[in-house]
Amino acid sequence: MAPAENAGLLSEVDGTLQGHRDGHGFLLPDVGAQDIYLSQQEMHAVMHGDRLRVRITRYDKRGRPEGRVLEILERKKKPIIGRLLLESGIWLVAPEDKRMGQDILIPKNGIANAVAGQVVAVELIEPPSLYAQPVGRVVEVLGEIDDPGMEIEIAVRKYEVPHRFSAETLAQAAKLPEKLRAADLKGRIDLRDVALVTIDGEDARDFDDAVYCEPHKQGRGKTAFTGWRLLVAIADVSHYVKPGDPLDGDAYERATSVYFPRRVIPMLPEKLSNGLCSLNPHEDRLSMVCDMLVSESGEVQAYQFYPAVIRSQARFTYNEVAAILGNTHGPEAAKRRELVPHLLHLHEVYRALLAERHRRGAIDFDTVETQIVCDDNGRIEKIIPRTRNEAHKLIEEAMLAANVCAADFIEHSKHGSLFRVHEGPTPEKRVALQAYLRALGLGLSIGDNPKPAEYQAIAAATKDRVDATQIHAMLLRSMQQAMYTSANAGHFGLSYQAYTHFTSPIRRYPDLLVHRVIKALLVDKKYQLDAGKMNVPMPAKRPGRAAPIDPAKASTEIERWDVVGAHCSANERRADEASRDVEAWLKCRYMREHLGEEFAGTVSAVTSFGLFVQLDALFVEGLIHITELGGEYFKFDEVRQELRGERTGIRYATGAKVQVQVSRVDLDARKIDFRLVQESGEAKLVARAARDKAGLNARPLPATAEDELEQLLSRDRELKSVAKSARRGAAGRSRATASSVQPAHPVELARQVARKNQASKSSKASKAGKAAKVAEQPARKRR
Repeated sequence: MAPAENAGLLSEVDGTLQGHRDGHGFLLPDVGAQDIYLSQQEMHAVMHGDRLRVRITRYDKRGRPEGRVLEILERKKKPIIGRLLLESGIWLVAPEDKRMGQDILIPKNGIANAVAGQVVAVELIEPPSLYAQPVGRVVEVLGEIDDPGMEIEIAVRKYEVPHRFSAETLAQAAKLPEKLRAADLKGRIDLRDVALVTIDGEDARDFDDAVYCEPHKQGRGKTAFTGWRLLVAIADVSHYVKPGDPLDGDAYERATSVYFPRRVIPMLPEKLSNGLCSLNPHEDRLSMVCDMLVSESGEVQAYQFYPAVIRSQARFTYNEVAAILGNTHGPEAAKRRELVPHLLHLHEVYRALLAERHRRGAIDFDTVETQIVCDDNGRIEKIIPRTRNEAHKLIEEAMLAANVCAADFIEHSKHGSLFRVHEGPTPEKRVALQAYLRALGLGLSIGDNPKPAEYQAIAAATKDRVDATQIHAMLLRSMQQAMYTSANAGHFGLSYQAYTHFTSPIRRYPDLLVHRVIKALLVDKKYQLDAGKMNVPMPAKRPGRAAPIDPAKASTEIERWDVVGAHCSANERRADEASRDVEAWLKCRYMREHLGEEFAGTVSAVTSFGLFVQLDALFVEGLIHITELGGEYFKFDEVRQELRGERTGIRYATGAKVQVQVSRVDLDARKIDFRLVQESGEAKLVARAARDKAGLNARPLPATAEDELEQLLSRDRELKSVAKSARRGAAGRSRATASSVQPAHPVELARQVARKNQASKSSKASKAGKAAKVAEQPARKRR
């Protein structure tokens, strides 16, 4: 045992319990890098989400700590969501979150008005103990499992997403004016005559950004500055949501809007998100404007921020703008004739910003996003790829430019705030990625101090490969997760020295804080964080991250900003997890209707326990477990990210085409299992080439892919020729002996011929040896 491990033995650690569906669990320490493993026996008296004190009792062979529960510091108080069941006269609730590990017993007088099979919320009456299950009572009946939208009701409670505004918040929202008042316009620049427009998706309901562009020339002669004036106007949420207000408290608790198929859990009440703070066309709205001068090369030469009043001239969709840019004389352009020149200016500045993006080496992966289309009952009707056209990219580049200006303005003002930080790979992830790229033989890799341009070069060089998805996934996996923090460490993926979020204050709380900071700086004041924000419980520490600051101990301004940043980052991840859970449930429900059907698919990821395959037609992913790959032992090559059969040498890697059958759907676990039906012709050629290269066929390695294919075809012709000769020989022997004797299998005949040839060679060698001995005898006599 290592000295460091020995020093950690018997130490006591506080943290939050994270259960596992298999029965064991892990303590996520408040301080410390490693999670502590807890066996099933240690989990009898505790549940997922409890805060515990654990003593480290041993380390396993890989140096991972294992522990024993000493004390339960705090029980999780949130209701548990599950299905009410009646088994042998006993009422119980099976938790929806399988990390809970135990069913909850319900006394007969504790089921309220629920019936068996319904989804309910349960409050614990008695916690679990070493010898008894937990006991609870039903506090809310959500409905039947097949009710439309039930998957969302489950997810918001399962992940503890706040989904009801407080009475105080609703009352404050109701008192807000329906339209702008004269007092609201004080101190603002009037831009209502500027042709600002919004460009969003077809299903968007809130419009928090509007854009405008015009050519700009400053100076005379050769020194004149030419380029564009780009305006990005963002809804001024901070005018209505003040620090300390109930509206602000609820917005901070949520920290972000959560998006589900057919439903949104907004950060702000509808009167703000879809009304006063939504830049609806032809209505006066308050905004914060980032006014930029962009050069022909795409560099932002100057910028300024100011509060304004605007009036959006039109509401465009992405598809509509893309159609206009593609054909300025088409029917879409004819409907918006007066605004087409402004859209063309926006497209020009976008191309300049995009060129600058390429020059600085920002990473841009060509990933395929999908969109779930639901019917009126909330069930999946179809899943379609979501394509990013020129209009999507145009708005993205304009928003990036405004966010960079906001970060630069705050950084140069030396004011506390939140930056959006995205760090490059850790040393461990960098080494793993370098080994993976070497194994691929690309001739491209990253250095010991990686730059975004290196990642982009690899992404661009591999975008047309069959395994491009896996390569890009490995590149993404090597980088750390973006987060909000007070310390500016730059944005690795976008290749920015400083970056923050300014453009979506309707749906992201950090953007609202950035608006408040900028407003304070514009009038030479300092924005002080509301002390009430320090009362929100902080998330547990995650491996590889610094321990979050205890809100009660945040004594400095920077520490308080870090507390807020950690809270917003954690809630952002919570929203993503809840959204993925709902999408997974819908896909499982959808695939239950396709049990037993066969589909063509592509291997999207390889693990030690099997292959993840995405169906080409349905865009649904499932698992082929390693036990379904055949009767041989497969070894997982972590460097190459592939499974290789030890007997046959067959390989399964990302990008391989396979035919699968939907064999099992587990709605509770959100899992879809496939069975391998057959390999495609391409996969068979790859497998045979793998066996050849492994030395099973003693042939020289082909120089090109064409040579390799020719070698395979030649080998196939030889085998057929041997089998044909064997059949002829067998036919002759059968006629000479008895017609009732059945001929052997062609493969067995080939083996017989091979043994006969080997015996013939041995016989010839023996005769040659005897002849040599006879020839040697006279020579001895002569000597």
